[in-house]
Amino acid sequence: MAEVLVLVDHVDGDVRKSTAELLTAAARLGEPSAVFVGAGAQGAAEFLGRYGAAKVYAVESSDVTEHLVAPVAEVLAQLVERTSPAAVLLPSTNDGKEIAARLAIKTSSGLVTDAVDVTPAEGGGVQTVQSVFAGSYTVTSVVRQGSPVVTLKPNSVPVQEAPAAAAVEAVEAQVSEAAKAARITGRKEKAASGRPSLTEAAIVVSGGRGTAGDFSPVEAFADSLGAAVGASRAAVDAGWYPHSAQVGQTGVSVSPQLYVAAGISGAIQHRAGMQTSKTIVAVNKDPEAPIFELVDYGVVGDLFTVLPQATQEIQARKG
Repeated sequence: MAEVLVLVDHVDGDVRKSTAELLTAAARLGEPSAVFVGAGAQGAAEFLGRYGAAKVYAVESSDVTEHLVAPVAEVLAQLVERTSPAAVLLPSTNDGKEIAARLAIKTSSGLVTDAVDVTPAEGGGVQTVQSVFAGSYTVTSVVRQGSPVVTLKPNSVPVQEAPAAAAVEAVEAQVSEAAKAARITGRKEKAASGRPSLTEAAIVVSGGRGTAGDFSPVEAFADSLGAAVGASRAAVDAGWYPHSAQVGQTGVSVSPQLYVAAGISGAIQHRAGMQTSKTIVAVNKDPEAPIFELVDYGVVGDLFTVLPQATQEIQARKG
């Protein structure tokens, strides 16, 4: 069975849930092998093995870790040449998509980004599914050129455990001088919010123009659900919430199990970033708001009335 390389998505050795999804998807195509860049591969091996990684290629060279994404693409290209994998799967992060593009060029392979599903293609290769044009269309593609390179959106594939050996193997990185042109000169830990990461959260609650700058009911409701907090472009542009929380075409794309839009009209820019969510709920006092065209459940009402009541009910049921 051919290997399928999976680039591990982690922060200082703490492996993200998206990696478990990538390994689950990889098992459909062949034998998953994880590629861990940075320190901590040995500590992460147990987690990676739980979800099917037969091998863990550990890349710890400072030539890779102390630079931007170009060295990672070169290391992956070397592994592709060495293992001839059935596919290479990466997370659909900004870095992941740039690495994927560079890797596809280096290996003369087909590339698909932001896939929401991946399966073996009839006749060989990899079949992917994408949700495009703000979720208005579903596109099925087949990649047969080279070792197909695919980036997968978080929360797209249900995680399945499949215990494997996860044998750690150190990889000697051969990195060109050109790839080391951009060096990382400093890192600063992001302040902890106590909430899950927006791109990985199973539940996201977002606020928009209807908050009038007061996100307290949105945050309280999100905290009662253990959810991440997002914001529309209008709210971010007004300075009401950080840009890092913006959900939409020019912000973050999310695909949680539950998405709650509070005080968001539902402009196409916002819909492009959340329309693949499994269940969508909207709270808006305008019954004609475009957001109601795509929701599973809609509440016509003032978010300052609806959200506190919902929060109180959830807390009461927890108690």
